[in-house]
Amino acid sequence: MNQGLALEILLAGESALLTGPAGTGKTFVLNQFIRLSKHDGKHVSVTATTGLAATHLGGSTIHAWAGIGVHDELPNNFLDHMAKGRREIIEKTDVLLIDEISMLHDYRLDMVDEVCRLVRRKDEPFGGIQVVMSGDFFQLPPVNREGSRTGGFVVNSKVWAELEPTILYLDEQFRQKEGDDLLEILTHLRAGDLRRRHAEKLLERADIDVPDGVQLTELHTVNVDVDRMNTLQLAKLDGDEVSYQQHTTGSDNYVENLQRSVLAPAVLTLKQGALVMAVKNDANRRYVNGSIGTVVDFEPGTDYPVVEFMNGKTVTMQPDTWELRDGDKKRASISQVPLRLAWAITVHKSQGMTLDAARIDLRKAFVEGMGYVALSRVKDIGNLYLTGINRMALSVSQKAQEIDIQLRSRAQYDSKRFAHLAAKADKRDLKAPVAARKTGSGWADKIAKMRETYPNAYRPWTDSDDGLLKQEFANGASVKQLSKKLGRHEGSVTMRLQKHYGEDMVQG
Repeated sequence: MNQGLALEILLAGESALLTGPAGTGKTFVLNQFIRLSKHDGKHVSVTATTGLAATHLGGSTIHAWAGIGVHDELPNNFLDHMAKGRREIIEKTDVLLIDEISMLHDYRLDMVDEVCRLVRRKDEPFGGIQVVMSGDFFQLPPVNREGSRTGGFVVNSKVWAELEPTILYLDEQFRQKEGDDLLEILTHLRAGDLRRRHAEKLLERADIDVPDGVQLTELHTVNVDVDRMNTLQLAKLDGDEVSYQQHTTGSDNYVENLQRSVLAPAVLTLKQGALVMAVKNDANRRYVNGSIGTVVDFEPGTDYPVVEFMNGKTVTMQPDTWELRDGDKKRASISQVPLRLAWAITVHKSQGMTLDAARIDLRKAFVEGMGYVALSRVKDIGNLYLTGINRMALSVSQKAQEIDIQLRSRAQYDSKRFAHLAAKADKRDLKAPVAARKTGSGWADKIAKMRETYPNAYRPWTDSDDGLLKQEFANGASVKQLSKKLGRHEGSVTMRLQKHYGEDMVQG
């Protein structure tokens, strides 16, 4: 199935599983669906099984959204202890999106279903919410920890059988090129049919030296190896360090939750010559999440890093923003230069990225699917360099293979069932900005219009701004007065005050 038809099926209101191999554009389709659904006035709750995956889409974890936390089953009188705000979010939700679904236990999907039915008082799957799950069962599986309830993939859940989600199986590859040895290896790895020639092709990459002058990212399976390498390599560089402190909004607990999911560090320390990785997609498409580059300079006046990316583009990197959203509510935000040191990164944190080139160490691979995730980050075998590999790295879940056969069969049936939407899909420009369709003007125009009333709208808060805000608030100034004095929207002033004094002290 292609991206266009998958998108039209989702927009038609179908609960579905969006799946397919790494590199087929699942996240792209999700982002288009989210924007178009919000454009149509729907309340979309964006979640994922991990905070990191949720951050890529601007959402929260499914565990937090449903209020189930780390529970293995719903406690007695669960609803009696649920916050009013949590109930309202679930009641208002029209679309619930759950990304990286391969990592969610079957019983936890049933728990989310039970919560939705209880809150919405409707005895139908998820209380009538359109549920869109996304992920690839060949990637990282649910983790069963000692002392906790064990479970499997969500296809084994009770609600899966009742929901009968439409299967949207993307099969057009956008990362690896057709005919490349790496794509063949990944395809056979998914099928559990890795041959001797494939293993030999991979092992050949362990004997290839990285060309002189080429810097690339190393993928490791454990955090300790990553931290050690990045610290060591930065210390080797001459020149002064330049550091960037993140700016946050929201209460401490929400900021802490968001921080665990943002790949840009709270304090980013760089030097000229540092190897860095973009950790967010650029709205102007000059780089993507995972693009590798080198710091070649610092912009005079701002000290923002100037990065020369491997794709040939040189970009002055300015702060970007990540948000923790809970339904329609923004709980926290972090603004930081969207970079991290890139001499090394873990396989887990690379999930969802496209890397121009990488050296991969799979000697310590410890779970099925880890090798597949790591190898599939790279575009072609010519830019893959192996430090080593173990047998586990070449293993995928047999259960995932069985599921995949079933999903492909159902996807063929569903493609025919919705063939009438193909013409509509062909007419839609997937890359057309949603805001332009809605208003005929871009985001820059909206900001310019807003700044006619609020001159500092969407500008970063400076230390002097914060000092004036606190001083005037302490002297009894109202939010309306502060808004006028600081040239910012009243909602922005309220959120900033809540960051400093807490939500209970400052009412919105």
